Amino acid sequence: MREIIKDRAIVQDDWSVLRLNEGETPEAVSVPAGKVIVPLAVWQVQRPALLQRLQASQEIAVWLAPDQPAELIADDAALFPLIAIDFPKFNDGRGYSAAYLLRSRYRYSGELRAIGDVLRDQLFYMQRVGFNAFATRADRNIQDALKGLTDFSEVYQASVDQPLPLFRRTERQAESA
Repeated sequence: MREIIKDRAIVQDDWSVLRLNEGETPEAVSVPAGKVIVPLAVWQVQRPALLQRLQASQEIAVWLAPDQPAELIADDAALFPLIAIDFPKFNDGRGYSAAYLLRSRYRYSGELRAIGDVLRDQLFYMQRVGFNAFATRADRNIQDALKGLTDFSEVYQASVDQPLPLFRRTERQAESA
């Protein structure tokens, strides 16, 4: 079983990510038994059957590709115990916006997981926008990646993890005339 970082700890991952192979279509793909994170396209076309399974066992989750905005899943977000956002390349930052919107606008409170090309240097910033779980690249040291969550001790800007910017959190001394 693979390890992930969840809520600032290294844990065993009991979910599998379903990715479509070349030539497979969302309508025809078979979703295996167990805890499965399906692509949004599969959820959309197989929704009735997957919804029944989700309600019975909480063993279906969904993942968004970088070009799929959070609003596509907003109406169903509360149903899922887990929503994953894929980062096929480490330099594609569109997933940050989707995570931020899921947490702030759509009030998603379940597990929000970064999957794909997830590197240590990104974890601190990913947690700031609302991710609480990270499936780091298999070729990287997960112990080292965990340290990335504490790279900085203070933040200046407001975000999901700190709604007030630094200048609103510090008391300034009045200048004497």
